[in-house]
Amino acid sequence: MVEQHITSAFDRDLEAVQAQIMKMGGLVEAAIIDSARALETRDEELAQKVRAGDAAIDGLAEMINEDAARVIAIRAPAAVDLRLVLSVMKIAGNLERIGDYAKNIAKRTGVLIQGHDTSESAAALRRMAREVELMLKDALDSYIQRDVELAADVIARDTEVDQMYNALFREFLTHMMEDPRNITPCMHLHFIAKNIERMGDHVTSISEELIYLVTGNRPEDERPKADTTSSIQQEV
Repeated sequence: MVEQHITSAFDRDLEAVQAQIMKMGGLVEAAIIDSARALETRDEELAQKVRAGDAAIDGLAEMINEDAARVIAIRAPAAVDLRLVLSVMKIAGNLERIGDYAKNIAKRTGVLIQGHDTSESAAALRRMAREVELMLKDALDSYIQRDVELAADVIARDTEVDQMYNALFREFLTHMMEDPRNITPCMHLHFIAKNIERMGDHVTSISEELIYLVTGNRPEDERPKADTTSSIQQEV
């Protein structure tokens, strides 16, 4: 009876922490979409909302880590149970970083709104951000459903995000070479694109964590990476 009671209490603790993860994930998904929409529509009020909302994401990350640490200290989980608690902490860390990138995008949006026409590039960045947001939704669904195949699909889709980033990087580089007046806005746009690309990396890490949680093994194949801009930056 005592062992059954302890197990039930542990399950309740885990359910509570995982509910916080889902809440945090919802806030991060909204931050991704809102930051990209603010850039495209030149909406400073929406950008400010994203910047302010990052505090709630950070607060949830701290709460999740504290609760997970408490579960480890009180329940002393072992094997699969310990792996589950640790995965929650790692996923919270990835979500927190994605939220930071959304906040960074919102910060640069405030600068770009001051007279720079970025509508064409902003639309492309919004499409890129939308792809990352859909990846995050599927990554969180795969975590709840313990769906390894869906998690593997999310990992594979990160290549598409890298390719979108590569195309935008070359576009910004061309604009800067054509007219020095484009350098400042294109540099801001490039950093925004890089932030979105890094969001995709963190979403991929969440999916890898789910695969490890379910199988006990990290994905064997090297993570597909299609970011080819490093060599170009060195040449420039």
